[in-house]
Amino acid sequence: MGAGHSVGRRDSDAGAGGEDRLSALPDDVLVSILVKLRDAAAAARASVLARRWRSLWPLLPELAFADGIQHHRIVPALAAHEALDLRDIQVATREASVEYLAVWLPIAARRLSGSMHLRVVWHEGEAEVRAALEPEQRGAILLPCFRRATSVVLEFSFLRLVLPPSGVFARLQILMLVGILVYGQCSLGDAVSSPRCPCLKVLFVQSARGLGSFRIHFRSLLQLQLSDLRDMQQLTVVAPLLQFLRVRWCFTNVAYALNPSQPVARISAPLLEKLEWMCDFVPSSVQLGEMPPHLRRLVAGIIMVYGSDCIAPHNRCCIGILQRSERLAALRLCLAYPPVIGNYKYLTEDMTRLPDVDYLTLDIFSCGHSFGPSSFHLLRMCSRLTILKIRFSCQLPAQTGCFSGCICDQLPNWKTEELGLIWLEEVQILSFAGTEHEVAFLKRLFSWATSLKRMMVTFHDSITESKGRELQQLLLSFSRPEICICILPCSAPS
Repeated sequence: MGAGHSVGRRDSDAGAGGEDRLSALPDDVLVSILVKLRDAAAAARASVLARRWRSLWPLLPELAFADGIQHHRIVPALAAHEALDLRDIQVATREASVEYLAVWLPIAARRLSGSMHLRVVWHEGEAEVRAALEPEQRGAILLPCFRRATSVVLEFSFLRLVLPPSGVFARLQILMLVGILVYGQCSLGDAVSSPRCPCLKVLFVQSARGLGSFRIHFRSLLQLQLSDLRDMQQLTVVAPLLQFLRVRWCFTNVAYALNPSQPVARISAPLLEKLEWMCDFVPSSVQLGEMPPHLRRLVAGIIMVYGSDCIAPHNRCCIGILQRSERLAALRLCLAYPPVIGNYKYLTEDMTRLPDVDYLTLDIFSCGHSFGPSSFHLLRMCSRLTILKIRFSCQLPAQTGCFSGCICDQLPNWKTEELGLIWLEEVQILSFAGTEHEVAFLKRLFSWATSLKRMMVTFHDSITESKGRELQQLLLSFSRPEICICILPCSAPS
């Protein structure tokens, strides 16, 4: 307490010619202290500590405006800022004033030599109101050319974005666009392709509208992630260095509207290593050519185990993607059941071949049904499997079975036939709730996996400590002495 009082007194005396020890510190030390505050307003307020600090906060190489900052406060802060090389700008605002954005974004673009993250956060219910507005009522933002920026992240909500018709993003390596409505004459493909983004390595576009035809050509791109682009009609990707491609929930509005003979996706990526393709297509609407020889990991979407005739094309698309590969290091599939099967058809038998795979992940959305028959059908096509991960869907604790008389368990071969999973050494079970169907499947799995060495189990978060001990003893009763069963703490599955 005494020391703190002494510093405060001496600092106040500095105005009368007394000693100011804080001001005696080198500029780079003072600037590093202010940077650690991670908030531009807090850094400005810290200037009361010493006279020299008042002129230092405008020299900060990083500016972070706290969540909820109003746009009219950003403009003077940037205008007063003297650092010509800003390496980081973080803005989280609850306003979306097109007028103020039009003022401060060009200033930021001129000074930024690093990364920027702009996030527009709406009040509860406000996003729905704005979504109902006509596009003309939302205003439009002209995106300036960030010539020296290395990373730009824009999270908008129903704001129209006009892309710059000219200029080169010479150093840009990461571009993330979320919730934009592309507007104007310049297409997104023209703006981000190699001639104007020669160093781009990662492109992430989510929940965007107004893309229509998306054609991109990259010489440097390594990762491309496209999610929830519902009105996209054509996708053309030419990326000779691309290693990771994710296309999820795209083409929703046109998946079955186009002529099946007219491709909606053309992908050329000879060095692709990981592919996540989760879209509704008829198989002929995707042109991937021969699967790249470097492809090691595949996420192929959802297989509906039961369904009507209109569901079959969805499954055929997933099956078509799977049958393009002969050998994979890792494969991830999802088996999904309807809440009520009724008179639906059993659809899994349409899948007759899987790639030769080492590591299989099954996400099972069983809705309380028996998933043994469908899982058995898949596993008997994976004879060289070494690691199996099963992630059960979150379900209500009381949901332990389906309705009486349900046909889900009327394919009895999985209960009697043997599987030769002689290479399977490790099994991972996530969100295990100990339902009748889960227990029955694991009991059979122990008998199929004759070389099993390890089983790691994570319980569903509804399982109590005493119930957990009971389930552990149950698993041990199925196990063999050479198998190590490890119970892991509950955590969100990856």
